[in-house]
Amino acid sequence: MLDAVRTPFGRYRGGLSGIRVDDLAALPLAELVRRHPELDPADIDDVVYGDTNGAGEDNRDVARMAVLLAGLPVSVPGSTVNRLCGSGGEAVSQVARGIRAGDFGLAVAGGVEGMSRAPYVIPRPEEALTRSMELHQTAVGWRMVNPRYPETWTTSLGAAAETVAVGLGIDRTAMDEWAVRSHTLAHEAWEQGLHEDWVVPVAPAEGEEVRRDESIRPGASMETLGRLAPAFSPDGPVTAGNSSPLNDGAIAMLLGTAQRAAELGVEPLGEVLATAAVGTEPDRWSLAPVPAVAKALARADVRHRDVDVWEVNEAFAAMVLSVLDTEPRIDRDKVNPHGGAIAIGHPLGASMPRVVVDCLRELRRRGGGIGVATACIGVGQGMAVVVRV
Repeated sequence: MLDAVRTPFGRYRGGLSGIRVDDLAALPLAELVRRHPELDPADIDDVVYGDTNGAGEDNRDVARMAVLLAGLPVSVPGSTVNRLCGSGGEAVSQVARGIRAGDFGLAVAGGVEGMSRAPYVIPRPEEALTRSMELHQTAVGWRMVNPRYPETWTTSLGAAAETVAVGLGIDRTAMDEWAVRSHTLAHEAWEQGLHEDWVVPVAPAEGEEVRRDESIRPGASMETLGRLAPAFSPDGPVTAGNSSPLNDGAIAMLLGTAQRAAELGVEPLGEVLATAAVGTEPDRWSLAPVPAVAKALARADVRHRDVDVWEVNEAFAAMVLSVLDTEPRIDRDKVNPHGGAIAIGHPLGASMPRVVVDCLRELRRRGGGIGVATACIGVGQGMAVVVRV
């Protein structure tokens, strides 16, 4: 991992919502090339982006669109992958695999999501002269569900996470406490200037420049979160306050061989040791990081107790706490030291690359070590990336 750039993560219909998704995807890619004048962009073997929607302005391979819009040579290819919330992680995995195989000397991995601009879609009618049409939102969650699936598999993400957490005895207080922790740590990180050298300000055509992640609430407290109503069941513990928001954002990461890093005179952020993806029951996706982490650590020949920093993508506090309850070998004090997606935001395709880079950057601050970045994925998957500095 040679370098990484991301946009701030904009809140839903916030400061980045006026930017087309393909233009948003191009921003960090263009900045990544700009800050490395020693790099000939034509030497980039591929650009692989994660993106979960694909129904709007990110249609028809948004990675390739980003290459063209960022002004890279037309000879640079681009590929878009979709593993839902792990899409950007899949991009990292594919690029790392290509480098190990000798297919890539330099390549870009990343991701994008413009949830504010997700379109509504109309399924193709079954009859020639239909008298009605049904709109489906595409921002997040199930749509146009196949009736062959068991009903339990297609329950909403929040309801599924809540069911698992309640079954483990995790209550509203614990979830709200985790959310307050996330907002507090994320705000402190920005105040300490920890992100200013990799989060690039974005100036929309209209509106004010966006310099920071917009969903962070510095004043979040148990009192303020306690006023929020349950989101998925009448008396359930999951609320909007202890869930990740909908966001817009993009990230690009330059990866390459040690030889190419030396030729460019770039000191690497760190290295990817192993990646892994797993499947679980679709309604128990919130626990999928547990086997994903175990699989990735085994591939890297690393034990849980040897991990110095854990970055767990916070889809819901219910999900993070379920993982920590199920896998006690993960040291809670080493998890998300500068906040997580509940505060920072969760633009789906860009989320997992963000936790990978945050993990590497924190390890560098500590003088090195081993880290794990992991994410739960809807429809019953999980992914983990083991890194070393």
